[in-house]
Amino acid sequence: MSNSDAGDAYPVAERVVDSRRILRWIRGFGRHFALPPFLDTGRARTTATLQLSLAAVVLVYVVIAVPWGYAGDLGLFWLGAIVVLGAGGVALLVPWARVSAWWIMAVPIIDLLGIALLRQSLPSGGFGVLFFIPAIWLAIYFGIGGYLVGVIVAPTVLVTTAIVDPRQEVGYVTFSLPLMIVVVATISLALGRQMTAQRLLFTRQTRTMARTLRRAQKQEELLAEVLDTIDFGVIRLAADGSTTVANEAHARLQRAARPAEAGSGGGHAAFAADGVTPVDRHDTPFARAARGEVFDNQIVWFGGDGPRRRALSVTARRTRAVDGSDNGAVIVSRDVTAELTALRARDSLVSSVSHELRTPLTSIIGYLELAVDDPEVPERARGYLDVAERNVSRLLEIVSDILTASSTSEMSADLTISQQDVDIADVVRASGESWAPAAAERAIAIDMTGVRPAPAYVDPLRMRQVIDNLVSNAVKYNRDGGRVTLSTTSDGITTMITVTDTGVGVSESDVGRLFERFFRVADTSTGTGLGLSISRELVRAHGGDIIVSSTAGVGSTFSVQLPASAESLDDPDAIVTITGTGAARREGDQLT
Repeated sequence: MSNSDAGDAYPVAERVVDSRRILRWIRGFGRHFALPPFLDTGRARTTATLQLSLAAVVLVYVVIAVPWGYAGDLGLFWLGAIVVLGAGGVALLVPWARVSAWWIMAVPIIDLLGIALLRQSLPSGGFGVLFFIPAIWLAIYFGIGGYLVGVIVAPTVLVTTAIVDPRQEVGYVTFSLPLMIVVVATISLALGRQMTAQRLLFTRQTRTMARTLRRAQKQEELLAEVLDTIDFGVIRLAADGSTTVANEAHARLQRAARPAEAGSGGGHAAFAADGVTPVDRHDTPFARAARGEVFDNQIVWFGGDGPRRRALSVTARRTRAVDGSDNGAVIVSRDVTAELTALRARDSLVSSVSHELRTPLTSIIGYLELAVDDPEVPERARGYLDVAERNVSRLLEIVSDILTASSTSEMSADLTISQQDVDIADVVRASGESWAPAAAERAIAIDMTGVRPAPAYVDPLRMRQVIDNLVSNAVKYNRDGGRVTLSTTSDGITTMITVTDTGVGVSESDVGRLFERFFRVADTSTGTGLGLSISRELVRAHGGDIIVSSTAGVGSTFSVQLPASAESLDDPDAIVTITGTGAARREGDQLT
């Protein structure tokens, strides 16, 4: 038969040993095999193993001696063999776990007696080497006490029988074998002590690891319990992008988003904060976080128009290992559908009311100006009209602030920023010059010598609004004869605008609340409490921030941080540390 015929007749799969089947058979046999109850402890198994080893050697002697004849004293031989084999039976049957460990010493001592009988039956039979087994056993497992028993009894028996028995000659061998037993027992004692120390160390380490494991399990259970009780969805991504931790709230948000995606009619499933701009699947917050990006409160709408549409606010942060390497990310998400819907309804209402109020107010101001300029109006009536005009103008300013606050509110889609490269010094000078007449009425000097050319990537109209607010506050809350200092600086990455006044200042307790909406400092403020809040939101929309430092009775300093160029928006070096009160971004945060 050819090789090909042989291969066809005997498939390869049938000729190769299936090792997996053998392993399964061994595991199955092991599951059905169990040690006897009297060998269920380490002490019992050790005693049985050592004694049965010696008994097996003696049994070999018995097997050899019976059929081929025995040259020595057969009675002593059988007596010694029975002693050793009987000790083996004792080692198997006694429940050593229930008695003191020192009772086990009786077994090797009995072995010494049995080996002495075997050797005496035939001194030249080589039975003397069997003394090594009990001597090693005593030295390893019973310490110095067992060692002394072994090195005294075995050598004494060997030397004494050699001297007393006329069949034996006293010579080199008489003392070399006992000496070797002493050496081996000594080495065994040292090894036994080392094994005991290692066993104790291992036991302590095992207990420590068990306690650590229990603590870790409790902490894990506590963390899981805490994560599952909060309303925010929390997931942790490993460095490779796989999900390692996810709480119950995240699962609920995912279940709520799936029907919204299904209701999109097969179109785009995700949309930007405005609810209209489609977001590609690869640009969703979760995909961006998996790529290593970090961001704050990224708003994403899931699904098309309808009651099932959901909005999630997502924040992502990177985590670091002990050595500083990237260790993954933590993503926090929450359902802001109701919040955004309420905010949009509020913004729509405020915008509608504000627009409806501005039209008649503008008309009233116009007619008041005509009346004031009419030469036929009496001087006394003209004074009344001036008061009415100022109050109507103030009312129009309040309406404008409310409208602006609505359009710049957090998560509002109505605010538009058209950033471009400008020289911010021109904007600062124009603002200072426009407020110079009002400052001159109270002998307040506006110092602009520190205003130097500085690039900024901003919307000039929005930044003029911010600087006008800061300068007007510096003039309004200054002392008569005081000073307002304006300055601009830039390092090519970050541009700073500083407005400093010598006014009444703000107490330490009030500084932290200056940027809160509708907050006004007691006894000094007459505005709406919206100007600084609006200014900070406008600056943050540009990728910058405002901080303030103030001392009551001395004055205040407002610092505006802006990107010097479009490139510096994504440059981590653009994030600087400046002292004061504000919400300066932390290093590593991504601007949104």
